[in-house]
Order: sequence, then C-alpha cells, then structure tokens
Amino acid sequence: MSDKPQKSAPKTDGPDYSKTLFLPQTAFPMRAGLPQREPEILKRWNEIGLYQRLREDARGRARFVLHDGPPYANGNIHIGHALNKILKDVVTKSQQMLGHDSNYVPGWDCHGLPIEWKIEEENYRSRGKAKPNFKDPAAMVAFRKECRAYADKWLNVQREEFKRLGIIGDWDGRYATMDYFAEAQIARELMKFAANGTLYRGSKPVMWSVVEKTALAEAEVEYEDHTSDTVWVKFPVTSPAHGALAQASVVIWTTTPWTLPGNRAISFSSKIAYGLYKVTDAPADNWARTGDLLILADRLAEDVFKQARVTAYEKVRDIPADTMDAIECAHPLKGFEGGYEFTVPLLDGDHVTDDTGTGFVHTAPGHGREDFDIWTASARDLA
Repeated sequence: MSDKPQKSAPKTDGPDYSKTLFLPQTAFPMRAGLPQREPEILKRWNEIGLYQRLREDARGRARFVLHDGPPYANGNIHIGHALNKILKDVVTKSQQMLGHDSNYVPGWDCHGLPIEWKIEEENYRSRGKAKPNFKDPAAMVAFRKECRAYADKWLNVQREEFKRLGIIGDWDGRYATMDYFAEAQIARELMKFAANGTLYRGSKPVMWSVVEKTALAEAEVEYEDHTSDTVWVKFPVTSPAHGALAQASVVIWTTTPWTLPGNRAISFSSKIAYGLYKVTDAPADNWARTGDLLILADRLAEDVFKQARVTAYEKVRDIPADTMDAIECAHPLKGFEGGYEFTVPLLDGDHVTDDTGTGFVHTAPGHGREDFDIWTASARDLA
C-alpha cells in the first residue's frame, strides 16, 4: 500500500439527490440511545402511574396472576435475577395485552442462613466480637432485628434495580416473607392443614450443618470432586438357611464406604439376571477365597472376579429375580459394637442397574432420599 496521502474525490456542482427521495418522516431518532432514553421512559411510566392505570383499564377482565417465586434479599441482583424477572415480565405484559387483568406483585424471601451468616461476618467476626448467645432470649431478639434490617436494606436496593430493568409491577405493594402479616398468614394457612387432618409428622434424610446445627437447602450445599476408595462388601445370607444359598453372600459395591454403618438393606432389580457363583481358585490371601459362594449380576460377574483377583470360578445356578426378595442377609458389621444384630432384607429398586458394580446397591435410608424412599415404601421401621 502506498504511503502517499490519498486525494479526496472532487466535489460536483450537481443536485443533491438525497433530497429527492420520498422517505417516511418519523420522530424516532436514528439511534436508540437506550442508556439515556430508558430512564426517561421509566420516569414517564412513574409520572402517569402506569401500573395503576393498567389495573383500572383491566378492571372486570379475567384475572391472570403470576405468583412470584421470590429472590433472596442479600445482595445486588445478578444476571440470574435479571433473566428470571425479565421472563416473568414478558409473561405478565403479554397476558395484559391478550385481554387479561395481569396483576404482578413482586416479593422477597427474607429468611434463612445466608442472611444470618452475613450478619455474623459483618457485625461480629470482622469486628472481633463473639457470636451472640442464642440461649439468651434478649440476644436472640436483638440478632433477629439485625437480620431484619439487613434484609430490608437489600430488598429496597433490589427493588430499584428491578425497576431499572423496566419490570412493571406493584412495587409499593410488594410482599416479603418477614412481614409480620405474612408470617401470621403463614401460621393461619398451616393451621388449616392441621384442622383438616392433612398435617402430619414424618421423617426424611436432610442435609445437615454441623456448625450451624440446622438443616440445609440443596442450594446451600456445594459439591466438590473427591477421590475416594471404593469397596466390595460381602453380606452373608442368613435366610434361606438351607439349600444352595445357605453359605452364600450377596456382594455390593459402593463408592461411599462411610455410609456402610447406616446400611439397612440391599437393593436389587427384578429386570436384572442374577446367578450364584463359586470361586474355584484364588490367591490364599485374597478377599474372595476359594470355595466362596457369591451372588452377582450375570453381566457383571466376570468384571467383579477380575478385579477381585479370582483366577477361576464357575456359575452354580441362576437365581430368579422373583425369589430375590425372600433372601435376608447379616450386616457385615455384625459382632462389632453398635448393635448390628438385625437382618438386612433385599428390596426391589428401579434405580439399580447392571452397568457397573455387582448388580446390587447397598441401601442406607439415613444417607439419601432415594434409599429412604425404597426403605419406607416397603413399610420398614426407621428405628
């Protein structure tokens, strides 16, 4: 490319043809200029009371109410909040234009550990102050007031941020779970369930904070990658006490060996083919010894014996899946302190596969909802 300066095209004295074009005239600017225009639009909406006028205009129409699953009042909004609220705004505005009275009342969740953690961090730990003694009623009330003030602060901040997004709603009539009338209404609704007999006390496994001594929501639990040992465990068959299975063991494989003390059952699948296998040759110091009778899924037997260093084995017989639930086993910790004298039943479970493992799943009702549901579905005692 030449470094010489480029000469501009010579001007002509001909007519300006741009003025001869028949173009539509509009008051809209060539550029949107949204950073400047949006605040003006929002100010205009506020001045004319747009939300109230929409309600008046739609009075008598069929109602469309979008119940707002509330955000948590503990910080500035992020892209997730924006996506959530904008999508809801699209729904409510479109329903209004479709002829409904589309009333949108935003709300906030103001209860829970995150706010309490923030108060402890900002008002206590960062200042070298001891955490309040919650056994003292006065200290508990004072702490709750701090949490309430913190939630109220961020509720108002988030409200202005949502309004800046152009979300139309009853911002002055918002609801918050910490409002006294809301708490009272929650109590009233709960008592309705108690009065009609649909309220009951039950049990289920929950995530538990050892530090805070409280249950945790799934959103409050962060899973991290962890490399742990997997184990194969033999559960000796105790029933039937005679026949081919008398000296056999059901083998389970688990990636969570720390849950074995909580084992109460073994899950199998009626859709899987099982067999009784005999170890005919194995090293003397091996976990699976020569002569052992092991119950395994047919599809996984070869892999199990390979990993167990079994050099030779044979299949003794098939075990029909419809007879599997008649088998009972002893707990592998039987004989140790802790009371493991109970029998371990076999329960049919849809979650069991023969993709990996042994075709059996060790079931600890206190360590997971899936195990809990299988256990309770068989009308077993949780004790």
